[in-house]
Amino acid sequence: MSSPAVLSAIDTTERKTRNDLAACYRLVARYGMTDLIYNHITARIPGSDHELLINPFGMLYEEITASALIKIDIEGNVLAPGSTSYGVNRAGYVIHSAVHAAREDVQCVIHTHTRAGVAVSCMTDGLLPISQTALRFMGRVGYHDFEGPAIDDGERSRLIAALGRNDVLILRNHGLLTVGRTVAEAFLLMQRLETACQIQVAALAGGPPIFPSRSSQERTAALFNPATGSADVSVSGGLEWEALLRQLDRIDPSYRD
Repeated sequence: MSSPAVLSAIDTTERKTRNDLAACYRLVARYGMTDLIYNHITARIPGSDHELLINPFGMLYEEITASALIKIDIEGNVLAPGSTSYGVNRAGYVIHSAVHAAREDVQCVIHTHTRAGVAVSCMTDGLLPISQTALRFMGRVGYHDFEGPAIDDGERSRLIAALGRNDVLILRNHGLLTVGRTVAEAFLLMQRLETACQIQVAALAGGPPIFPSRSSQERTAALFNPATGSADVSVSGGLEWEALLRQLDRIDPSYRD
């Protein structure tokens, strides 16, 4: 099916979700957070009964377009195949299905296997409150112990218990996961989390780090928390997302196709 045919058959809400999700894939690639054709970013279509969009398994993130995205139900069954001949990697969808089923507040789930993210996931103390960037996540991170590749449906309940109501889940010896009420929020959280992990790996290479005072840690965390944050601090990703979409449109607007 051609790209125009796919997009002409959908409503405005789904079209916007497709555009945002395709942009998110391109941005994750642009910011160096990909792992060949692996991992997923999923987005719930607002107003639908657990209808989700996911990448075709076999495409690089830099190739993803709005029409290529596959519409699936919560169990990963294909509802609309998109414009390519690729299918869905259902084994890799276990993590995403668990989160979307348990968290009605979540529209978007991003999972990565970056070098810095996996490195921090292997550290005994996990993400350390040693930078302003890391303090964004203070009190908002869950940890899930490694059980092997996440392909077992039985792991879902344990994974969800570890995530709880947090925005971030660090999968021990595996990688990072962020959830957002919008695609923009999920991307902002992942980009900031990845940056915090890179800072931590670099800082620890130079010896024991300096920790901010407990009071400054708490104040900074509160400023970046959506529930308690300041109007002077961006927490939802809206402003950043608008700027990033302008950047993509200047460089290569084909993600909208």
